[in-house]
Formats: sequence, structure tokens, C-alpha cells
Amino acid sequence: MHKMEHIRNFCIIAHIDHGKSTIADRLLEYTDTVTGRDLQNQLLDDMDIERERGITIKSHAIQMEYLHNDQKYILNLIDTPGHVDFSYEVSRSIAACEGALLIVDATQGIQAQTISNLYLALENDLEIIPVMNKMDLENAMADEVRDQIIDLIGCNEDDIIEASGKTGYGIDKIINTVIDKIPHPVGDAEAPLQALIFDSLFNSFRGIIAYFRIMNGEIRKGDHVKFVSTGKEYNADEIGVLKLDRIPREVLKSGDVGYIISGIKTSKEVKVGDTITHVENSCKEAISGFSDVKPMVFAGIYPVDTDDYEELRASMDKLKLNDASLTFIPESSVALGFGFRCGFLGLLHMEIIQERLDREFNMDVITTVPNVSYNAYTTKGELIEVHNPSGLPAPNYLDRIEEPYITANIISKSEYVGSVMKLCIDKRGILKNQVYLTSDRVEVSFEMPLGEIVFDFYDRLKSISKGYASFDYYQSGYKLANLVRLDILLNDEVVDALSTLIHRDNAYDFSRRMCVKLKELIPRQQFDVAIQAAIGSKIIARETVRALRKDVTAKCYGGDITRKRKLLEKQKKGKKRMRQVGNVEVPQQAFLAVLKLD
Repeated sequence: MHKMEHIRNFCIIAHIDHGKSTIADRLLEYTDTVTGRDLQNQLLDDMDIERERGITIKSHAIQMEYLHNDQKYILNLIDTPGHVDFSYEVSRSIAACEGALLIVDATQGIQAQTISNLYLALENDLEIIPVMNKMDLENAMADEVRDQIIDLIGCNEDDIIEASGKTGYGIDKIINTVIDKIPHPVGDAEAPLQALIFDSLFNSFRGIIAYFRIMNGEIRKGDHVKFVSTGKEYNADEIGVLKLDRIPREVLKSGDVGYIISGIKTSKEVKVGDTITHVENSCKEAISGFSDVKPMVFAGIYPVDTDDYEELRASMDKLKLNDASLTFIPESSVALGFGFRCGFLGLLHMEIIQERLDREFNMDVITTVPNVSYNAYTTKGELIEVHNPSGLPAPNYLDRIEEPYITANIISKSEYVGSVMKLCIDKRGILKNQVYLTSDRVEVSFEMPLGEIVFDFYDRLKSISKGYASFDYYQSGYKLANLVRLDILLNDEVVDALSTLIHRDNAYDFSRRMCVKLKELIPRQQFDVAIQAAIGSKIIARETVRALRKDVTAKCYGGDITRKRKLLEKQKKGKKRMRQVGNVEVPQQAFLAVLKLD
């Protein structure tokens, strides 16, 4: 049995595209964890989307063995997602480690994501090993990036390892440094069991498999355990370590990273950040830092064909097993039929869920305008959480609305600072801070409403900065908001799927454009269709789709005017009656076009 002194648990921190998955591949190869036959690039990213976009979505863990000075060491690499939407998962992975490799792309320098994850690691007192990756490229700015790293973490110049994930240069040095510098786990093997769940995954045969890191105590196969935050109890049917496959073991001790299978069927019961302990001799307190993942962005997802509703429900259930941070509740809309109101961690998360519904389940879905959750206070002082504009109380019962605010940190080249600032101020942002990191790189901090960035902020930021600006945000709390609910009425009927919550100053302009757009898209009927935009009972914009008319007076040539009048009156009555029974079908493109209003 290995001793705790010979275990190293570490993770990799990097911005998107700085090469951490490639470095992970090289580490696995160098320690002979992967043999030639299993070798493929980005080995740990096993979803199609992860490979195509080159991003890591789920955290992964893998164990390597390495002989160093004739002593066998066990290295557990816990891979983390790099994107801002998944920062809670990252924080739990970091809490399961004692050290981190900080990987910086030598051609790009330090970016926003790296900094925010680095702070997480420093809060958890991890030993940081800086690595400059992509040193084989001609445009590597070695000296400049080296200075940036020294500025950021205050290390010595010779602490920084130069490496290249592509050619394998410097990988041996990384492994030796991990063993020399990262402290071994400390834990009391005699204490009650205390283990941190940092990830879970769904297997259609075995149920939910939870990945954990033992802080204190030990766990044996068949033990009676409980999960602290849900209070549920299980038997550990199988425990083991994570190599390329899962390898069962009889016992795992403190400091070990492993998995547990206990026949759990629903993903709600396994929460990332939860603590596992024994039922009999349970630990005094849970591991700190646990929180339920809170969705930040909400959108409705509806099947294009209403008959597919049950199928969509089954697909969402399966998706939720694999991705526990997805939340959804059924809702119905007059215009779109039955569907679900879904909560996502952020915009990337939303895009990925849509993509996976399409790919893995062949579901055609419509997504409504994404929005965030607001706190609405009624005149009686009750608090209502509003995820959907139609859930907002009527204006005469509404006392005030608060909307979530974020603190956004944007790092950009100094030549783009002007346009970045303009973009943020247009989105109702308030400048908090501006720091020059080097002579041509600036970090600006803004406080802005989350609702303003869910639309097209990220795309516009990338285009005005020619792809250079990197962006990171965290939620900072709620603030009073001057928001109104804008309803769209067709013939005095509210179309709920087109309602939006919007800042009062932008409401008039937005509603004008919306009405004009809908006028183009709604087909002409046998009667006039009034398209109106209203705030409460006040109409602020209107367009009319003119009726198709038949020329009923064509046969009256000459003769008395009253004969024409009679026919026109008759037609008018018919149109009026038709308008009472006729209803307006809103075509599918109309909903999508509203999303694309620029």
C-alpha cells in the first residue's frame, strides 16, 4: 500500500486555448499511463463538442504512476474546465488539490480567465508551478510573458518552466517539479471519513458515479456511507481509482482520489462539493465551500413540433444526468405550446445544451430570448423571483424590481480600450478601475447588469477588440432597476412569448423596431391586424397589417350611390365579425427575428 507522502494531487489552471489539454496528454504519455494504442489528442475531453471547440466542459480526473529516485509516486491530475460559466466546478476541483500548474501561452500572455482561477487556487493555499507553454512557436514572446508571470505571482525567474505541449519539451521537468514542490496530502487516517465530491458522471448501466477526494479517514468496499447535504444513505458497492478506466480497490485512504458507485439513479442526489462520510462514525462538520449551483441565465426551450414534447422531456432528463447544473421546469406559452423554462450557468452553457439536444437526441427546438432572474417586490412587501417576463406582477401591485449585477474584468490591448469602454457604458456599465498590466495591456473593471450581457455582449467585445480582449465576470449582488415589462399585442391579445423586460429608457426605441419587424413577418389576413407594444395599459408603438379586400362594388357601375354604400356596409360587418372569431397565427420566423434585433 502506498504512503500518503508519495501522493501528489494537482490540477491545471489556464485560459481557454492555452494548451492545458495538450499538456495533460503529454503528461499521461510521459508516465506511460497511456500506451500507443489508446493515444489520441485531448484524451480527457471525451465529448464531441469539447473536441471540436477545443474547450473543456466537464472536469476529469486521472491517476498516473511515476518512478522518481527509485520511489513510486502516485500523481492524481484533476483537470478543470477553463470557461467562466463553470467556475463553481473549478473551485471544487481546486479544493481537492494541493498544487496547481499555471499554464500560460507564451504567444498570448496572461488572460482574464487565468487570473480569476489563479485567485481561487491562492485562496485554497495551493502551491503554484508556473509553466510557459508553446515555446516552440516562432512568435513566442518569452521575455515579455515571463515578466507578466513574475508580476502576477511574484516568483523567481528560474521557477518558470518552459515547455511545449506539442513537441514534449519540458514535460520531464514539469513532472519532477510536481513531485519536489507540491506538498503531499495531509489527513488523519484514523479520523472519521470525510471526502469531497468534486465531480459526478452518469453511466447507463451503473447509475451515477461520484468522484471524490478523501480528506480524512478511509473508505472500504461495502461501507455504509451518507452524503451530508442531501442526508441520503448508500452502500459503497464499488470503490476504486481512476486510470484510463475505473480500477476497483478494496480500500482508499486519506489523500486518495477515487470514485464510488452506489446505485444512485437521479443526479439530484449527488451534488458537486458535497461531503461523504460514514453513517455510524460520521465526521463533525462538512467540508466548507459547498453551495448549490445557481443558474444565472434563463430561457424557454420549446419543441418545434408540439408532438415532440414528451420526447424533449426524456432528452432533458438524460442530459441532466450528465450535467447536473442544468435546471428546468415545464411551462406553457400561448404561442409556442408546451416546453420548458431552463436555467443555465451562462451563455456558453446554454449554447452547449442546445447543441447537445440537437446532436445527441436529434431534437429541433426553439429557444426564447434569454433573460436573468429578477427580484420583484410587491406593494405588500412580498418578494417574488421572476425568471420570465410574464411572471412579473401588474404595475399597480409592483413596488420595485432589483436586477443582478456583475463585476466584469476585461483585459485588452491598450489600443482597443476606448471602444471596450464605450461598449460597456452603452450596456449601462459603470467604470470601477483601470490598471495597466504592461505598457500595452490594460485591465478594466466594470460594474454592469447581468441582463445586458446575456444578449450579444461577448460577440461584440471580441469583434471590437479583434479577438484580443478576454473577459471574466462574477456576480456581485442585486441593485434597484428601472425596468418595465414590454408586451406585444396582436389585436389586443398579449403574445406571451414576445414579452421582454427592458430598461425604461430603451423601451420606446426597441418597441418601434419590434413592431416594424413584426409587420414585415405577419402574413396579411382578411381583416386588419393591429400590432401594438404596451407598457402596462399604455400603448407606446403601433403598426397595422392592412386587410386583404375584395372589390365588392365592381358590379355597380353608374346608378345610385346608396347601392354601393349598402354593399360596403355589408362587407364592413363581415370584416368586423371575422375579426372577432379570427385569430392571428404568428409564424416561427417572427420569434427568431425578435432575438436577432440589433
